[in-house]
Amino acid sequence: MYAIVEDSGTQLKAEVGRVLTIDIRELPESAKDITFDRVLLVADGDSTRTVGAPYVEGASVKADIIEREFKDRKITTYKYKRRKGQRTKQGHRQRLMKVKVTAINE
Repeated sequence: MYAIVEDSGTQLKAEVGRVLTIDIRELPESAKDITFDRVLLVADGDSTRTVGAPYVEGASVKADIIEREFKDRKITTYKYKRRKGQRTKQGHRQRLMKVKVTAINE
């Protein structure tokens, strides 16, 4: 069984036991899990599929928090204009969160 979940503008394939990296969000320190309510599709193998319009009614995915905050690899961008002496170098490291999917509810 798997589900396609929308989170922060991205679509993620969630299966029980799978570890997902998602954008960091403000949560209380006592929070141990996250519930994703925006489920686009729920499938049980190849036999049955429920597709939402746009979301599946009553479906949710529950995930435990493994790591609250870590940084992704560094992305470096360069801007250059020839013959002008203009060069710009900029770096960015996205802050992410790791979660492990525990349950898919239809």
